[in-house]
Amino acid sequence: MDNRPDENPAEQVKARLHEAFDSQIPNFASYNLVAGTGTAGSGGLKVIGYRRQPAELIIAPVNANDLRASENAININNTNVNQLAELSDGGYEVATSTGRVFRFSIPEKLSIDYHIDDAVTVGAQVDQESDAHDFADFMDHFMNTIEGTENFV
Repeated sequence: MDNRPDENPAEQVKARLHEAFDSQIPNFASYNLVAGTGTAGSGGLKVIGYRRQPAELIIAPVNANDLRASENAININNTNVNQLAELSDGGYEVATSTGRVFRFSIPEKLSIDYHIDDAVTVGAQVDQESDAHDFADFMDHFMNTIEGTENFV
């Protein structure tokens, strides 16, 4: 990969988002990652890690300006999930037993402008169409798994 962001900005964005996630999660290699945009919980950009076995989500909020972690990642699994829902706009709502609610969508194409330094801003469009479809399949699986083990309010 070329390390010059102006030469390959989409790959640079992906690498920075992976770094933001990987810096917080010790077994990061066992998760598929997508970038999400949110309006609740911690609105804005986030990296969402997910895996089917054991079924869980990791939501890692990211600062959209420098693509670094903006707060600690939140693990969501059958021990702390309170609600899972697919929203009418195609997004998702996930609530934890501690009262934290995340509302987000996974766009097939994500446009990001990030700052390399005070003088340089790079714009990129990340294509995650196949990842967005895989995440939708995962959320169906996750909802079915959780509904089979718990009663929701």
